[in-house]
Amino acid sequence: MQLKLFRSIKWNSLHTKLLVTYWLLTGLGTSLMAGFLLQSLSTYFIEMRQTDLGNWATAIGESVADELEQQNLQRVQQLMQLHGQAETVIVRVFDSQGQLLASSTTEDRRIINWLEVPGVREALQNQTVQGTAKGILSNDDRLYVARPIQRNGQLLGVLRMSVTLEQFQRQLSLLWWTVIGALLLTMFLCAVISDRLARSFAIPIQTMRDFAIRLGGGHFGDELSIHQSNELNELAIELNRMSERLASLDQERRAFLANVSHELRTPISNIQVTVEALQNGAVEEPHLRDRFFQTISDETQRSARLIHDLLDLGRLEAGATLLEQQTIDLQQLIDRAVRAVETRMQSRGMSLHLKVTKVSLTGDPERLLQALLNILDNAIKHSKENSQVFIAGIRNSQQAIITIQDQGPGIDQNTLPRIFEQFYTGDPSRKGSSTGLGLAIAQRIIQAHGGNITASSSPRQGAKFIICLPLHPLS
Repeated sequence: MQLKLFRSIKWNSLHTKLLVTYWLLTGLGTSLMAGFLLQSLSTYFIEMRQTDLGNWATAIGESVADELEQQNLQRVQQLMQLHGQAETVIVRVFDSQGQLLASSTTEDRRIINWLEVPGVREALQNQTVQGTAKGILSNDDRLYVARPIQRNGQLLGVLRMSVTLEQFQRQLSLLWWTVIGALLLTMFLCAVISDRLARSFAIPIQTMRDFAIRLGGGHFGDELSIHQSNELNELAIELNRMSERLASLDQERRAFLANVSHELRTPISNIQVTVEALQNGAVEEPHLRDRFFQTISDETQRSARLIHDLLDLGRLEAGATLLEQQTIDLQQLIDRAVRAVETRMQSRGMSLHLKVTKVSLTGDPERLLQALLNILDNAIKHSKENSQVFIAGIRNSQQAIITIQDQGPGIDQNTLPRIFEQFYTGDPSRKGSSTGLGLAIAQRIIQAHGGNITASSSPRQGAKFIICLPLHPLS
């Protein structure tokens, strides 16, 4: 069962990687810290014990020096017995030749050459030596100090004192096992905490991954909920915004395709019906033939105009249209637009009222002319006969402001926010014979120049379009 559980773990999952990483880092950190503390404690104890041993040996050495000066070896032996403590503390005194004079233990007779004992040879050379070595009569670890006994510059002998580390090693071993147990408990608790921490990161990320996969599969508009007050929650909010935007774009795409299909279907159907009528004999009747040929020509031009507008709009939205940067006189630009629509306005008995000040700006004159013509075309189609169209152009700070207002029936307030959408014909009073892309193209041209266009309307007061263009080109 444990083998199956072990195999069921997804070792490549984010949760497992985070869990193992947190656990290993915690285990490594606590292990290093515990090892450092224990090593520091051991070193500190040894150093302190060596200092105490050195001080103790110095004090005994002074007493032994007094007795050696008087050749009182019996008193020296008494001092060894007084300061020695069975096997834990052993004190020995040697003469200047390295021969044993007195000892706190009775088992020293087994030692033949005392010069081989650590520290004795150095002490005979007037050097004080401290260190750790194996016991002379036992195999335990001991601290020792060997120091010369001098009086008036004369070497009287050597004092060697050692203390066992067995008790300290037992205590240190107990401490080691205690630390290891605490370390294992700490690592277990860290594993539990790391698991919760890893899940708090991994589960939201996996949820966002699944959410992104659903978005990639076309499931737009879903909502992602991450209840965390950190960057993951902010990322979830941005993903939700992206989902909403993608859903909106998908809806616009579907509506766009439906509108394009509808707009192209009508002229193609008309052409097909007309061609069938000509094939069925209408070509033999001159008045029908001429009318049908005119219908085919009109519908073909309508289809070509629609396709041209679609391509133009696509290039503008994709940013593939390169804008020329020329200095433009606003008066001359508006005069060109007026001359282009003058004949059409005269045929409907309409007139223009112009009020344009001296303004120079930088941009693409042909594209800006196209935008003005699209807006004027909209104003002419929806204006009453014998009415006026007002055009004004002024400079306001670092912008050129162009206002175009007609005297038509106006735009419904519910329709107004959508008039720049492609093919939108929500208000029947604003419908005409165009492709329905003119205002959308005009808006994209103005935006490509770094400007903006807005529309407003009052009941029975006509529609007003305000174009704001920067005087200087975009950097």
